[in-house]
Amino acid sequence: MLSAFANSFKIPDLRNKILFTLGLVFVCRLVGNVPTPGINAAALASVVNQLAGTEGGGLFGLADLFSGGALRKCSVGALGIMPYLSASIILQLLTPVIPSLERLAREGDVGRQKLTQFTRYLTLAICAVQSFSIARLILNPSAMFSVPAGVVIVGERMGPMGFQLLTILAMTTGTFVVMWLGEQITARGIGNGISLIITVNIISRLPEALVMLSMIFKKYGSASRFGFFHLVGLIVMLFVVVAATVAVTQGQRKIPIHTTKRIVGRKVYSAQNTFMPLKINYSGVMPIIFASALLMFPAMLKNIPGDFFRVVGGWFDPGSTSYLLFYGLLILFFSYFWVATQFNPIQIADDLKKHGGYVPGIRPGRPTAEFLDKTMTRLTLAGAVFLTTIAVLPMVMSSFFGIPFIVAQFFGGTSLLIIVGVMLDTMKQVESHLLMRHYDGFLKKGRLRGRR
Repeated sequence: MLSAFANSFKIPDLRNKILFTLGLVFVCRLVGNVPTPGINAAALASVVNQLAGTEGGGLFGLADLFSGGALRKCSVGALGIMPYLSASIILQLLTPVIPSLERLAREGDVGRQKLTQFTRYLTLAICAVQSFSIARLILNPSAMFSVPAGVVIVGERMGPMGFQLLTILAMTTGTFVVMWLGEQITARGIGNGISLIITVNIISRLPEALVMLSMIFKKYGSASRFGFFHLVGLIVMLFVVVAATVAVTQGQRKIPIHTTKRIVGRKVYSAQNTFMPLKINYSGVMPIIFASALLMFPAMLKNIPGDFFRVVGGWFDPGSTSYLLFYGLLILFFSYFWVATQFNPIQIADDLKKHGGYVPGIRPGRPTAEFLDKTMTRLTLAGAVFLTTIAVLPMVMSSFFGIPFIVAQFFGGTSLLIIVGVMLDTMKQVESHLLMRHYDGFLKKGRLRGRR
């Protein structure tokens, strides 16, 4: 594997792509650390800890994770790439529902360009709303969170209206700069730019996590309930969880497909035997994102006066048993919801029938669609159970075992799934460049599963 990394820099084209990618990632990290004008950083730190959540629950904690801690600093890149992801997810969910969007999706490059344009417009609207909300919250944090009414985060020279307009302009511009850099990485670098930026932002929290991990062992000394064997157990657990995540991310069910001999005009297409890969974790990290976003709003009920709202809001405190129960059920629901909206067995069966393909032992048409739907339903159950387990694991470690959440998040959840998925995809692209130049890949004996 080390020789593969060394060989990557021997190929001029691949070396330029890697260096270009690293350079733009460095620029993205700079954008995430440029402070928004008019902010009192010392006063901000105590308030944003409640907003982003030291326990990491809710959409704010997820946004802070994706921005690499920029939300806590309220920097120009505080929104990160989250508005673009939200806009993309919204359009993906609306495409099967709205006929005009579905027609655009089938029009090839022209339709995709139009959908990309719609995504950018929606990103602009989301950025404006979110940055305005952050500006209003910074001006009056006591309106939503239990902080002293006299806390002032904005400098005295900055008026309320000027601060709001400047914050909207700065944060919206920061998001679009990061989005443009991600597109440049995809076009001229290596890997998917947006995904790589998110991954680097998550990994940037690793030094802080290591410092926190060392502190929990030093804090208590010989009287600590965490000892050497606990540390070894955490390391072993990390390798086991990462290995399981890689296996499920790469895992797939291969449906055999046979195609008959066809004659189209003067071309003769011979019969072929191939397969259709159905992924176990088809929905990726989307169910976790949806569940986190949805559970953020019930937790705000605690801020409404009244015992009823306080009790109901307490059910959704991140880390509580009731929260974990709702969180797990929502992940299971959204796993099936995402598959139902993105996987169309009827269309796949029709396409197979048009091209002379069939599943051995299954009649073409509706029986094939029913077979694919039944198979995908079973695979989704296995993937959803694993996804739920890996999502609640950091919260269980943090709430019940006293592991800081910033440490526990690397043992599961959205961060681990994103890191594993993006790294596998990037390694796949680098390996394809190496194999084309007759270099060895990352593995000497064969390739990773799912890369054929």
